[in-house]
Amino acid sequence: MDHRSPEMGLVHLLRAVTVEFDLLGAEFAARHGLHPTDVRALIHLLDDERSGARTTPGRLGEQLRLNSAGTTALVDRLERLGLVRRSRDTADRRRVLLEVEEKAVELGWSFFGPVIGEVVGVAEGFNEGELETVRRFLTSVLEAVPRARGEAS
Repeated sequence: MDHRSPEMGLVHLLRAVTVEFDLLGAEFAARHGLHPTDVRALIHLLDDERSGARTTPGRLGEQLRLNSAGTTALVDRLERLGLVRRSRDTADRRRVLLEVEEKAVELGWSFFGPVIGEVVGVAEGFNEGELETVRRFLTSVLEAVPRARGEAS
């Protein structure tokens, strides 16, 4: 594999962006007394909410690769901090759903808002075809990682 190829250049850039976002997430976590896993949990919950998925503790545990006890401790911690609430599923009262509290959304926007604004500003400099190419590339990368790990995507 040629480490100077254009494709490897993309790998290195993607890694650099990932590291920057990871550092940003760690700074957010430290500033608000959270564990990095708490931040990842909130991101998964917000992504699920945006996509219309209803998140149970079991689903969140799968997304984070946590066992049941770890997931319960995580949800308990986020609930104590007022960032997440548990509610009963109205369709199946035996099922518990997790929802992000407005406090968590406000905290996130106050910290990540400027970065999101910058990224949106960068994206606005691309035409629709270029954005579609970037979207297709990033979606393909997201699908490739589980395959490389031997997981079903």
